[in-house]
Amino acid sequence: MDSGTPPTLPRQSAVAGRIPLAVIVVDGDGLVSHWSTGARRLFGPAREEAVGRPALDLLPVSGALGEDRSVDTLGELDAYDMFGPALDASLNGLTSYPTAGRAALSDPGRPRVDVLWWAYPLVGPGSGRLLVLAADAAQLHAGHPGPGRGGVERIAPGFALHTEFQGAEELAGRLPEILPSMSVGESSRIVSQVLELGYPVLEFSRHDRVPVTPDWGVPRRPERRSARGAEQTSAAAAVPAPAPEFAQDLEYAAVRERLEFLNEVSGRIGSSLDLSRTIQEVSAAVVPRFTDVAGTYLREQVIAGEGFPDGPPDETTLWHRVAVEHVDAPGRWDDVVPVGESMPFPAHTPFFQCMTTGEPVLVPRISEQMGTAIASQFEKRDIRPLINGRSMLLVPLKARNVVLGFMILLRHAERAEFNDMDRVTGAELAARAGLVLDNARMYTYQESVAETLQDSMLPQVTPQMTGCDTATRYLPGTLLGRVGGDWFDSIKLPGSRIALVVGDVMGHGLNSAAMMGQLRTAVQTMAALDLPPAQLLRNLDDLAQRLGEHYLATCLYAVYDPIEGELLLANAGHVPPVLVRAADGRSELLELPTGAPIGVGGVPFETVRLRVEPGDRLVMCTDGLVEVRGEDIGVGLATLCESAAHPAASMDDACDTIIRALNVRGGRKDDVALLMARLNGIAREDVAEWQLDIDAREVARSRRLVVGRLRAWDLEEVAETVELLVSEVVTNAVRHAHSHRVRLRMVRAETLRCEVVDDDHTLPMLLHAGALDEAGRGLRVVSRLAREWGTSRTGEGKTVWFEVPLPRRGRTGR
Repeated sequence: MDSGTPPTLPRQSAVAGRIPLAVIVVDGDGLVSHWSTGARRLFGPAREEAVGRPALDLLPVSGALGEDRSVDTLGELDAYDMFGPALDASLNGLTSYPTAGRAALSDPGRPRVDVLWWAYPLVGPGSGRLLVLAADAAQLHAGHPGPGRGGVERIAPGFALHTEFQGAEELAGRLPEILPSMSVGESSRIVSQVLELGYPVLEFSRHDRVPVTPDWGVPRRPERRSARGAEQTSAAAAVPAPAPEFAQDLEYAAVRERLEFLNEVSGRIGSSLDLSRTIQEVSAAVVPRFTDVAGTYLREQVIAGEGFPDGPPDETTLWHRVAVEHVDAPGRWDDVVPVGESMPFPAHTPFFQCMTTGEPVLVPRISEQMGTAIASQFEKRDIRPLINGRSMLLVPLKARNVVLGFMILLRHAERAEFNDMDRVTGAELAARAGLVLDNARMYTYQESVAETLQDSMLPQVTPQMTGCDTATRYLPGTLLGRVGGDWFDSIKLPGSRIALVVGDVMGHGLNSAAMMGQLRTAVQTMAALDLPPAQLLRNLDDLAQRLGEHYLATCLYAVYDPIEGELLLANAGHVPPVLVRAADGRSELLELPTGAPIGVGGVPFETVRLRVEPGDRLVMCTDGLVEVRGEDIGVGLATLCESAAHPAASMDDACDTIIRALNVRGGRKDDVALLMARLNGIAREDVAEWQLDIDAREVARSRRLVVGRLRAWDLEEVAETVELLVSEVVTNAVRHAHSHRVRLRMVRAETLRCEVVDDDHTLPMLLHAGALDEAGRGLRVVSRLAREWGTSRTGEGKTVWFEVPLPRRGRTGR
């Protein structure tokens, strides 16, 4: 092919909504590495002549070659003059965003051509550093009417490389990275259509997501000004100006693209109610398409998940930097403006103006003076190299007319400055982001309140009690239902017994949590009365009916007697427990009379008595652990039995094994409460019990009995304290008992526990004893010397008990 003056090529009409595209790939040295057939048709030189030559020498477009070249211009048009700087910036690694515009092409012997061009920086392996696409704008205008005349609403390069280009498949595979917002499916569709035609095309579509003007440049007609402008006017007069209706089409497309950009951003942010994730989404949504740097600052109350900020911000308001997104080299901003830093802003700064007025602030270029003033807020860190010469737009993040924070948006010096249209776009973007952030803030606040409420209602179960070790787990359901009605509890009872409770109020939310708190308190109160399990559930059912018809709950109540090795259980419509036998490791689902849920009324409850051995484990849970929607609950119960029998190094490990086995199956939205108790028992040799007559002389006898047994147990170290406390408690029992004898029992376990039982139902109370009073000091002494003490009513009368710590060598070692 002749490499001289190119022949006049007939313009090729658009085919099925497509126009041939010129495709040029430029390497890191600015030399052409690929020159497509479409490039020859549009620009003239053949492929053999173009490859290896400087790209700027082969692209005779206004603004790209300089004033010394004999080319015609269209005047001082921003979009026309951007190609040369865009090419230089891309090849020098100064920018990573795409640019676009229009240019005039005029060579001797060829008609004047109005060119649309797109430039996309390439990253990653390979020598290509810039992809340039260009098309004859006249074909678009001639073949397809504008948007106001029933034509297409978007124009964008549907890019695919000519089949002759080596490496086409590699670049085509990276098409979504090269053309922002294009999906893999869309790119594959365009590639397949283009390869059938054999050349790249410009495709018309109402749905393409590829930007028409990635740099937001909108071509306009120039204003004629200055002597140089007059010369350009003359030059322009010699060349027909682009059709005004086509310029309107481009401007219309650019405005429409901004709206689509806002809709796209709205779809990308707010995907969750997590505040941290929302902050990252807001920052990442605008970089690099709208800005090169985005810093987000929020008020302290927003970060802390507290209530709505009170009053307007002032110079003392601390602003937390929560995110910094940028296209600069990794780490360049991290040391100077680290995420997590808090700082105020003085009144003379544009930041203060933005946050107090609630309006965007536009700084076309940050001057050295302003850069120095801003840098003074960052102590010894010099931020000027990062901000001087850049265009800055500050947009407030508002909700309900309150400023929650603001965003600092910066564009590189070689990129178009922010303008009034950008100010409007940024304000709309910030308004949408502010609402999303406020929703996340409110959710974070409500979640914090809910978690506080839930934590306050769930008991702090003691891991080790006399004759019994416990471990618990509570897992909330879905994030939208973190407050629920599941609960568990362990309660000390007279006679060294322990009550174990698991319940589940039907429903979720604050109402269920409040109802759970009432029922849990009621269970604790009635357990202190030492009621049999069935009677306790009966009383709880009556209470729920009095509280309201919507009070429905299931409950499993068990009482463990470690001395007798006995377990009493009653069930009110709850998931049955699992008992793991220590002797052979076998687990069994206990078959209990189910009973009706609490609040139904009119259904009797039954108590089941069960013998247990030391080391047996009782597993109690709520239905959220074993029940999955669409699946038989029997499957979950079988998994519970199997996982409960799995050997574990500790109680906590055993609980985790159950959670993993049941909670990983998915589909679970309900709360989960799990209580595991290892029934250690108390050996008979660790228990001493005596019957005392109702006689004052029995007080001295009780002291001798206790001291003697402590010596036998090698616990002389605590003998003096226990002797004094037993004397006070027995004296009170002998004084107030009626007809029956007084029973004294002492139990050696993790602690030393003493219990005194008499037939008087009046519970003793702490009294304020005066200097001359003879009574009222006994329980005060007990309260001061015992680690823990208490009183409770029984069917026979009452029990007064206390515990004292044992020296390590005196413990049973269980």
